[in-house]
Amino acid sequence: MSSQTLRDARRYEESTSKTIKKDERPAFHLSTYVGWMNDPNGFSYYNGKYHMFYQYHPYSCQWGPMHWGHAVSSDLLHWEYLPAAIAPDEPYDRDGCFSGSAIELEDGRQLLMYTGVLRRQLENGGFYDIQTQCLAVGDGENYEKYENNPVLTEKDLPEGGSKFDFRDPKMWKKADGTYMCAIGNRPADGSGQILLYSSKDGFNWTYEKVLIANNNRVGKMWECPDFFELDGKWVLLTSPQDMLPKDLEYHTGNGTLCLIGNFDEETNTFDEGANQSIDYGIDFYAPQTVLSPDGRRIMIGWMQNWDTCNVPMQGRAWFGQMSLPRELSIRNGRLIQKPTREFDALRTNKVEYNNVKVNGTIQLDKVVGRTIDLGVTVRPADKEKLYQKFAIRFAQNDKYHTGLSFRPSESVVKVDRKFSGTRRAFLHQRRSRVITNDGELKLRLIIDRFSVEVFINDGEQVMSTTIYTPQDANGISFICEGEAEIDVVKYDIEM
Repeated sequence: MSSQTLRDARRYEESTSKTIKKDERPAFHLSTYVGWMNDPNGFSYYNGKYHMFYQYHPYSCQWGPMHWGHAVSSDLLHWEYLPAAIAPDEPYDRDGCFSGSAIELEDGRQLLMYTGVLRRQLENGGFYDIQTQCLAVGDGENYEKYENNPVLTEKDLPEGGSKFDFRDPKMWKKADGTYMCAIGNRPADGSGQILLYSSKDGFNWTYEKVLIANNNRVGKMWECPDFFELDGKWVLLTSPQDMLPKDLEYHTGNGTLCLIGNFDEETNTFDEGANQSIDYGIDFYAPQTVLSPDGRRIMIGWMQNWDTCNVPMQGRAWFGQMSLPRELSIRNGRLIQKPTREFDALRTNKVEYNNVKVNGTIQLDKVVGRTIDLGVTVRPADKEKLYQKFAIRFAQNDKYHTGLSFRPSESVVKVDRKFSGTRRAFLHQRRSRVITNDGELKLRLIIDRFSVEVFINDGEQVMSTTIYTPQDANGISFICEGEAEIDVVKYDIEM
């Protein structure tokens, strides 16, 4: 039976959601039902539908006591909101049901594992959060918390592991039926580590080992791990906190990290190889993946930045959206991300231009819009003379625009939203070093009402950024210092 806390949340979200008009939301990105959204949780395929749970505070557009919001979809693009799945209503999770994952049990039920938070006050008046791992079992809509929660506590940590930073369990199942789980933790050195646990039934868990240790290489605490096999390799995704910049690969703050290596399932040993950022833009964090029924590995992340999320849109009853679903692969030792093929089916009204010379600023007829898929290939007009800078301005009118620019001599792409309409001095620019061939670059900008996701060189890199520009700013300009030649393909996106 659901608790009063959960029933209250469900009543509130159902009534408040009616005040949000459809055109006030993203057109094709999942946004929160009402209130606040952050990390994806329990991203899974169950009973014929994709399930996305998410960190959720229904009662305001600010972070608060975490619930799990819930939505389902057949194609990861058309989402149906379901009632909140779990709420902070037990002694062990009364201060929040933090991130976690979902898996199908042998008996056909769906198992959720999440981090329960219990806040305690220190003698000096400060607070600390005890974090434990908890379970809930359900049918795809309603869930009952496990009577023996929590199932993992500080007694299940390795020596030196912090009970205050022990969170975000991600489960998967081995071929032999064993349940495995990776969990983020902070060791005694103050950085991060990913712990590995196993279970025969999904309810009784045993600590195995430290899967991988940060050793203060990339940021501090490693949050929101995901671990899976992909194209003959094993991939670990995690989100390090408090990062220092490293060239243009890693940026200051809370960011993303992908490790590609080999995993021995007999000894549970992960041999790390290549490392890279997952997303190079301003707004992307805490991604989770799911294996689709046809064998594709699909990832969705929270399209937001912790250092910019304290300025929600005025007068709106929601804050927070997810990225597009992205199909993952490995090419030349790198993680490759592309929009799912289901997204391509939404494209209509094709407009195409080829071999267009750009010297100064130009617009192209019918290349406008705020819910579009825009492909642009740029190259020097004269192979003997490299242009200095090429830029695209979109979500544009006389007052606003967001810019994407490329300097071939530096091989650097920059996204810049300082003219997008914000009135706060937070993060407006991010740069990424890219692979270019004599000044030629392939870009794909997927623009929704409140965001842009830029896929570079067929998914070698992605830059995601939220924007809150008025919707009537829908112009697009192409600008070049020097002379470039471009091919442009633009589609409208219709749901």
